[in-house]
Amino acid sequence: MAKIKVLDKNMINMIAAGEVIERPASVVKEMLENSIDAGAKNIIVKVEDGGKRLISVTDDGCGIAKEDIPIAFEPHATSKIKTVEDLTAIKSMGFRGEALASIGSIAKIRIVSRERGAIEAYAQEIDCSEKGPVMPTSSSYGTTIEVRDIFYKLPARRKFLRASNTEMTHISEQFTRIALANSNIGFTLIHNNRQKYHLLPTDDVISRIRILMSEEIARDLVSIEAQEKDVKIKAYIGMPANARSNNKYQYTFLNGRFIRDKFIIHAIKEAYRGLIEPNKHPVAFLFIEMPYDSYDVNVHPSKIEIRFDNPSLIHSQILSIIKEKLRSMELDVVSSLDNITPHNSNIAAEATISRSEAIRRERIKDAMENFFTKSARPIKTQGKFNFSHQTTSCANTNGYQRVSEKTSIPHYNTNSTQDLVATKSSLLQIHNSYIIYQTPDGFAIVDQHALHERILYEKLCERLVRNQKPLESQKLLIPETIDLTPAQQQVIEDNKDTFDKLGIDIEAFGPRSYALHSFPTLLKDTDIKSFVLDLLDILMDSTVTPDAEKLLHSIMDMAACKAAIKAGKPLSNEEMAQLLKDKELVERSSRCPHGRPTTIKFTIEELEKKFKRTGF
Repeated sequence: MAKIKVLDKNMINMIAAGEVIERPASVVKEMLENSIDAGAKNIIVKVEDGGKRLISVTDDGCGIAKEDIPIAFEPHATSKIKTVEDLTAIKSMGFRGEALASIGSIAKIRIVSRERGAIEAYAQEIDCSEKGPVMPTSSSYGTTIEVRDIFYKLPARRKFLRASNTEMTHISEQFTRIALANSNIGFTLIHNNRQKYHLLPTDDVISRIRILMSEEIARDLVSIEAQEKDVKIKAYIGMPANARSNNKYQYTFLNGRFIRDKFIIHAIKEAYRGLIEPNKHPVAFLFIEMPYDSYDVNVHPSKIEIRFDNPSLIHSQILSIIKEKLRSMELDVVSSLDNITPHNSNIAAEATISRSEAIRRERIKDAMENFFTKSARPIKTQGKFNFSHQTTSCANTNGYQRVSEKTSIPHYNTNSTQDLVATKSSLLQIHNSYIIYQTPDGFAIVDQHALHERILYEKLCERLVRNQKPLESQKLLIPETIDLTPAQQQVIEDNKDTFDKLGIDIEAFGPRSYALHSFPTLLKDTDIKSFVLDLLDILMDSTVTPDAEKLLHSIMDMAACKAAIKAGKPLSNEEMAQLLKDKELVERSSRCPHGRPTTIKFTIEELEKKFKRTGF
């Protein structure tokens, strides 16, 4: 066995650097956090070659005293922790005393710093832990640290660095996290002498999101504020229609520190349940403030993981405030007619198009105009067009079904929506799948299956979840028999409570057969055998059975989908009217339980522009 020996200081620092410094972005993060702790109001980050050649951070903070500069790069040297009690309530961004020592062990460093009130600045150069003398120099108040040739003495580590653009992407992400958490500080990011971001201090977080993310994301955000039990939460959440394919647009900050926490991620996802598709992730920016002694940040060197004293409290608060806000909002999708026109046109283009193209466009325009005038005649009123009502029998012609003027269509005037504008509104069913109706500022198209699915799902939730009562059932005149495998039979025996809750009376009828004696009234239009087999599949699915709540929602999803009106089914006047009436009475009616939209709205202004009727 080899002799045991104590590692030298430089080797210890290099090993520590492996935990703290993963790539150039890690250096940027640590140095930015030090600048913030120093009280900086403006910070400039300069990067070359994705940080592989140079990382320079300049701040106007309190600066470092001459005698402290060489100590700052020693292991476990920090000004932020003095007693054991300080570790239980860490208020600073950095505190371990490892960052500068780790950076100094794997790169060439030059630090220049000047304290407030000091006559001159002082500088020191360090080459992989080999320190030069501290020398006087000239500089503004604050500190500048230059890190050059990261990992240049560690080729095994350097070869794992990616292309400059990739490394710069990681740096931009770290810059974004810190800039969002500290909107009161000005930040500048320069790459290869080109300014990427210049952020002025602001109290408007959304304006900073607009610059760092996009106008589309910022425009979509809705703000929430809540405080309970010493926990203050300010959130900016995105509309369900703009959910993304991953959760990279979810940012959580705890007392100004970016964190990743599984309880918070789950709470955000759960709040949007049924409003977005299962494989989508909502956009959310959460800013949490709570006592420093209510959590432990000293879990991992990256300081991104957090251990809460009461994670369930945080989860429930985030879930409730987001869910409550979404319930109070109008979430119908507002769309545009631009995408139904084959080409974007302007005056110059109109003058140069071919005769055949002009004829083709005219045919499209005539077809659209004919489609909408089938249900109503446009009349000019107060500079806008309205729909007059025609006495037409309810008939199915070429896939279109219209409500007669004599049919009474209720006017739903609720606090949540203002969709139907008159007692005698015209309704039109197209392709036996979609319903078109008039709104105060245009028209809306409803997916009859998606809307009915949401209505049934909410009724199931009301009965099973909120009221904790079993579904009403009805006896079958002739019991349905179904052959089952031994595994399926065992599932039935193990889940008697679930079947009772759903109002399904099922009993053994033979060696391999079971008889269905009663079935829930709410699902009366469902194929009974198919429903039971799908229910057994869900109960046997190992991905849902461990979580009772998730299991129940999966069952309700399936039940609502199977019992809902199918696309392609003709609806009577009364059925269409009742469907739209029920839309006003249920929560989250803009989305089906799987997150797809039930209603898409269009404005009359867009329609008038398409038919070139503006200005009349």
